[in-house]
Amino acid sequence: MNVERNLPAVRERKLAILKGDAELCAQQKKAGKLIARERIGLLLDAASFVELDVLNSEAGVVTGYGLINGSPVYVYAQDFTVKGGSVGEAHARKVGKIMDLAEKTGAPVVAILDTAGARLDEGIDAMNAYALMAGKANAISGVVPQIALVLGPCGGIASALAGMSDVCVMSKNGALFVNGPAVVSAVGGKEVKLDDIAGPQASVKSGLAQLTADTDEEAIALARKLVSMLPANNLDSAEGFCEDDVNRELDDLNAIQGVEDVRDVLRRMADMNEIIELGTEFAPSMVTAIAKIGGSTVGFVANQPGKDEGRLTVYGCKKAARFVNFCDCFSIPVVTVVDSMGMKVSTAPQGELARAAAQLMFAYAEATAPRVALIAGNAVGMGYAALASRTAADVVYAWPGACVSAITPKIAVQLSCADELKGAENPMAKRAELEEKYVADVADGVNAAKQGYVDDVIEPAQTRQMIAAAIEMLAGKRDSKPAKKHGNMPL
Repeated sequence: MNVERNLPAVRERKLAILKGDAELCAQQKKAGKLIARERIGLLLDAASFVELDVLNSEAGVVTGYGLINGSPVYVYAQDFTVKGGSVGEAHARKVGKIMDLAEKTGAPVVAILDTAGARLDEGIDAMNAYALMAGKANAISGVVPQIALVLGPCGGIASALAGMSDVCVMSKNGALFVNGPAVVSAVGGKEVKLDDIAGPQASVKSGLAQLTADTDEEAIALARKLVSMLPANNLDSAEGFCEDDVNRELDDLNAIQGVEDVRDVLRRMADMNEIIELGTEFAPSMVTAIAKIGGSTVGFVANQPGKDEGRLTVYGCKKAARFVNFCDCFSIPVVTVVDSMGMKVSTAPQGELARAAAQLMFAYAEATAPRVALIAGNAVGMGYAALASRTAADVVYAWPGACVSAITPKIAVQLSCADELKGAENPMAKRAELEEKYVADVADGVNAAKQGYVDDVIEPAQTRQMIAAAIEMLAGKRDSKPAKKHGNMPL
């Protein structure tokens, strides 16, 4: 075989593939979107991308591996300039190879999604292609982190694949939907726009997406940041150099009289005051975020007391449960900041709320990763049992003035001191006096510490160093469970 004679033809063929169709690439640019290889180039460290199956150009997807901040990552990017990035047998085969390699080598997978859907000319083969991709995503779930970057349309079965990722990031050009606007408009009897039912804001509010950005570039930067903070796989640890003083005191917290926005507390605790909040607009009474403390990655779960007294809602419980499960997959310590007056009070049937609370309790009880709880205000009823009990945390701290109680002080006084209130000259003042007495005598965090339910009542200024010390102490935690295939989460 004359290798030298064949080289120019191969090079010319590869160059044509890499350039793509000029007209279709221009259309992609006009829509404010980067083309597939440009997106990969921004995601990975400079000149680190190694493309696989280069000559299989009609599959509509670019696959390969490279580095993010020096660490290996696998990536596939659907190419909208090739048959709309539609999914067929060859498409699924290329993606499956990437996922297999990620599982074998223990490296994260970043999926860049931008597709017109299934290749209709392949019929059931296209449906099977989607199923194969879903099967591969399931196989590596909990083995390596999976980040979905939705930078274009992602409808039907494709939206479910995005939902199977650990974190979903969307640009303003992204759309996640099961039924398109034409179908929804026909069924609903009024015209709806794609952005209203499937755009970034709609997807974040529904809980399907966790982060949004205006441009491809900004979304890709978020993905790089996420990958850098997560462990490479379920046997790795996300530990690194701490650029911040781990013993830094949070002096300004001592002056706080009731937390209004718990995210301020989380930022103060985190290295360099930096957190990545996930799902900001989904169930805002519950905050979930990724950060570092002492150089180690942690997952924050926190009640937002400024939203309905931090009460647990159906979606708030589901949001926290899934996040705790994600952290536990990769042994990421969970730090829970509790300030909740219990479950949300509603006149609706209580089954859904009870089931959501069961999911939350199940997720915390099932987790073997280090778990540290801080009672920063109220830990009432389910707020205590699900988030700050010994079943939910290995180490529990409380701030001075914390209230740990089965019911709110108001209800406790109403039930047990009815006669005293009736005979009082000033019922309002008497109620306030009795509530204060109930907290001091029964519900104060100091009483919980005396009984061993709280490990220590700490000064707010010492929060960061105490949490960091607890995480370091729990780093070698070994928690064995009874032999079983898996528990039956109350979905």
